Amino acid sequence: MMLIPLVSTSRVHFNDQCDVFVPISKYIRQGNAENLSAWFAENLEINLLGNVNECSRNQACQIMKDFFNNNNPKQFNIMHKSGRAPMKYAIGVLEAGGNKYRVTIFVKTSTEGNYIQQIRIMKN
Repeated sequence: MMLIPLVSTSRVHFNDQCDVFVPISKYIRQGNAENLSAWFAENLEINLLGNVNECSRNQACQIMKDFFNNNNPKQFNIMHKSGRAPMKYAIGVLEAGGNKYRVTIFVKTSTEGNYIQQIRIMKN
């Protein structure tokens, strides 16, 4: 008998009982822009050190990849979470490249899943 995996991507849809920020935090901690981008909405806002970009998922992935390449993540911890469907957010502290950054992540929940609508990364 051959078993076929039901989930073949890194993206998993979470319901309200699960914490969507667990996998997102893991990918930020790892500096894994590819897996993080699976959580991006088709279009989202990235505010990186005051430079605001409205961009596509692919553009946002490249921006995050460049950021992680220049700021190798050491640690990321969520300090605060709030909101409820359809919009939740989390604030965390990222230690990367010898600096500390305050990261705010806004996630929209819909019937299709949970998607990052906005990420802000500012020096702490």
